[in-house]
Amino acid sequence: MNFASDLATVTHGIQLAVAPVFLLTAVSGMIAAVAGRLARIIDRARFLENRLENGGVEEARAKRMYAELGELRHRGWLVNGCLALLTFCALLIGLTIVLLFLGETSNLPILKMATVCFLAGVACFLLALLCFLAETLLATRLLKFAQLPVQPALPQAPMDMEPNQPSALTRRA
Repeated sequence: MNFASDLATVTHGIQLAVAPVFLLTAVSGMIAAVAGRLARIIDRARFLENRLENGGVEEARAKRMYAELGELRHRGWLVNGCLALLTFCALLIGLTIVLLFLGETSNLPILKMATVCFLAGVACFLLALLCFLAETLLATRLLKFAQLPVQPALPQAPMDMEPNQPSALTRRA
């Protein structure tokens, strides 16, 4: 294995190998965001489990809590899959960086392997994004937004009246 001895080849190899680092930065940010979501899922599940273990929860509410725990389990599975894909993506991108540098600075024919590793890393990143999307959709489906009560409709003026004439309601006042 012969390595390049001139500075220009080594410099170009470094420049070529640094480009995937930007994807690696995005992956690390995604890992942090998804790990935060996992922590929130775990905290909520622990809270519900503690409430159920302590007892004193009416049966209808306990059923809803068990249903929520099932949904949290599903969300946790999606988040764990997302984290595994992101970690595998980071490993593949790191391997791509090494292969690009070695391919540029040595006479090893490994640039095709670098291409495959990079594309596999991008595929893992895209699959992780799909897991993330599925988890966020599931999380928002679980939200119970309070709805305003329906307001009674106000009486309306008859359609045949002139706009400037008072209605029967205002004439009585």
